[in-house]
Amino acid sequence: MPTALTAAEAGPLGMAISVVARDNPDRPAIIAPKGNRSFAELNANANRVGRLLRRVGLKPGDGVALLCSNRPEFVEIIMGVMRCGLRITPVNWHLTADEVRYIVDDCEARVLFAEATFGEPARLSLQEPGVDIGFAIGGEIGGFRSFDAALEAESGEDIGDPVIGERMLYTSGTTGRPKGVKFLHKRRVPLIPALTASADLRPDEDLLLNPSPLYHAAPMSLNLWWALNQGIGMVVMERFDPEEFLVLIERHRVTHSHVVPVMFQRLLDLPQHVLARHDLSSLRWMLHGSAPCSTDLKNSVIAWLGPILHEFFGGTEGALVYSTPADWQSHPGTVGKAVEGGTIAILDDDGNALPTGEIGTVYLRAPETERFVYFKASEKTEANRRGDWFTMGDMGFLDDDGYLYLTGRDADIVVSGGVNIYPAEIDLVLNTHPAVKEAVCVGIPSERWGEEIRAVVRPAEDVVADDTLADELISFSRDRIAAFKAPKSIDWVDDFPRSSVGKVMRRDLRDRYWPARS
Repeated sequence: MPTALTAAEAGPLGMAISVVARDNPDRPAIIAPKGNRSFAELNANANRVGRLLRRVGLKPGDGVALLCSNRPEFVEIIMGVMRCGLRITPVNWHLTADEVRYIVDDCEARVLFAEATFGEPARLSLQEPGVDIGFAIGGEIGGFRSFDAALEAESGEDIGDPVIGERMLYTSGTTGRPKGVKFLHKRRVPLIPALTASADLRPDEDLLLNPSPLYHAAPMSLNLWWALNQGIGMVVMERFDPEEFLVLIERHRVTHSHVVPVMFQRLLDLPQHVLARHDLSSLRWMLHGSAPCSTDLKNSVIAWLGPILHEFFGGTEGALVYSTPADWQSHPGTVGKAVEGGTIAILDDDGNALPTGEIGTVYLRAPETERFVYFKASEKTEANRRGDWFTMGDMGFLDDDGYLYLTGRDADIVVSGGVNIYPAEIDLVLNTHPAVKEAVCVGIPSERWGEEIRAVVRPAEDVVADDTLADELISFSRDRIAAFKAPKSIDWVDDFPRSSVGKVMRRDLRDRYWPARS
């Protein structure tokens, strides 16, 4: 018999969908190119995943890695792990095989679930000494067991003794390898109550459209976790395509969605007759975040869709700022106010609080239940903190009403199409090329992506710095790091702006490409 959990009891245990499955078993939970699931089917498979992981010997606190595209199995595995006290790390499948292997090893995964499409990085990762077992999704991978066959042996009945699990996602570092964001307590994400209060949810009829990779923090927390646990089904795109996005809204009468600003731009780039021929009248709530959105772009979307845009500000480390359409109307340009339990501070370089209206570094303070550390990296944990406050490198100011406005970003962080890129990681790659004496990467303006990477290079002695070498350096980068991190262009210099002790002043270099911010 299903466990008799109320929705209030079930949410913290990762079992909330069992309540929906019990009361509305046939309600659509996942609609995706690689398969659909009702809430009953999704819940049963989540239980099978949990039992499978217990059967192979995993105990609460053990790590599990997931390398998988947007398909129902991704959701089932997340849900199964979260009701068995385990720690799940979804891995960005755009990364190189070496980068994937590093994360699987660093997160201490004992089990790796991998889609057959990603066979090469999966096989390499299975060789790590800590990984006991691999399960292949949607096909075969050498050395892996079949995921489907393994599930068939397990019962889909609700697990009677669920244990709270956790998600540990990886974010790139300002130097060196990515780092896992590990929360010290079982999470009750502060943004969730604000979303629920604003979203006018009607579970019997609502559907949310997810156009983003589910391995990212925001789609996982705000689409997969929040929507499904509220009993809202999710239409899943494998990859964002602007016209297909409109087709899916019309076909399924989608009511809610969550996007990044570059998607707004690609939608508005469509011909007017394409925008006009799709019925979007069902859409009444859209959330955006994860990257800066210009006032002009946001106002253009509002003119098209109406005042339905909600915005959040945050990252893998936490999202603590929220803006409603009414906030935007009364405070144009804001990214919002701190949600209940969160606090915003604007600090100068010495850590002093700045008065209203003055620009400084944006620091956030989460409630005690949202405190985090970087996994096995205490020095990195301390590097981005001042006491209980943490920063993601954004610059901005507060107004008299406590609304936050962003004005720029630390030169050590680039946001391109909603993805954080850390230039120092690319520097390390380029500086190993024999034709490079010194390379420093910065973010430059991009109408489509917000920012993109440009490598500024001092060539080695007697090297001809030309377009052929530039193409070679870009290819060299793409072979060693994920393609989205690689520079899009190269500039040549004789030297860099430096401090009195010879350190390259990355911000001064970056400002050459941002004259309005100089």
